Amino acid sequence: MRFATLCRLALVASLGLTAAPALADRTDTLFTHKAWRVQGVTFDDGSYACLAEVADPGESFTIWIFQDASIRLQFYSEEWDFGEGDTADLEVEIDRRSPWSLTAAELYKQSVLFNLPAADNAGDFVVEVARGNTLHLRSGDGTPVKDYSLSGSSASISKLLDCGDAITGPSNPFN
Repeated sequence: MRFATLCRLALVASLGLTAAPALADRTDTLFTHKAWRVQGVTFDDGSYACLAEVADPGESFTIWIFQDASIRLQFYSEEWDFGEGDTADLEVEIDRRSPWSLTAAELYKQSVLFNLPAADNAGDFVVEVARGNTLHLRSGDGTPVKDYSLSGSSASISKLLDCGDAITGPSNPFN
């Protein structure tokens, strides 16, 4: 696993840098394995993002890496209708490990969005996903919301990090 990449991405994410381009102009599937798909996305404004997604019909869990090296988690369900502008405190538990608190996650239409903060253990979250079997999304008080299979996540997260390295690296090879 690329721990230096995870630390660098977590640091930039902690600075509050996020990107949310509106429309994807082109999406390329880079890798599929078990329940996961890794894609490279080119937006209509010329920016890029990488994502690793595990999906079942009508729901998904996605990890995004943007060109500015920010990392965003997205939980999506057709069953949700949040509108715009609300936030909620959530909890994520991977397998039976200690839960992670996602404080003030953004509720937007049918998605829950959370930018990983830069903290010493932010990269640990991504590593935990890569090593896990099941992700349990819960409300802030621990009430179950959704479970996501992480089968195939190790190889998929590795490919996501490769893509992230490609889009966040220097554009001048002589630097």
